[in-house]
Amino acid sequence: MTKPACPMCEMNEVLDFPDKWECVTCGHEWPREAAPDAAAGPRIVKDAHGNVLTDGDCVILIKDLKLGGTQVLKGGSKSKPIRLGDGDHEISCKVDGISVGLKACFVKKA
Repeated sequence: MTKPACPMCEMNEVLDFPDKWECVTCGHEWPREAAPDAAAGPRIVKDAHGNVLTDGDCVILIKDLKLGGTQVLKGGSKSKPIRLGDGDHEISCKVDGISVGLKACFVKKA
């Protein structure tokens, strides 16, 4: 049996215990029978308050985000309808006329 990747940090350094798996990198523990399965279903993305986000939702920034240089997206700015994707930045949208990729932990559902 091959060891699964950690569902939190996706690293492959996992310790094998009789009843659980434990990630060496981040310390996350999960039950053996609930080992992650890529074909289990669609990815669920939650905002900073735990609300489930779907395509077409609008979100509000919960803090100022620097875009590099002197550009800043202000906290409280509302986005156009979002698209969810895979990767580190789960949300693609437009905020203040700028196309950006956002992490779900910096937004709340509008």
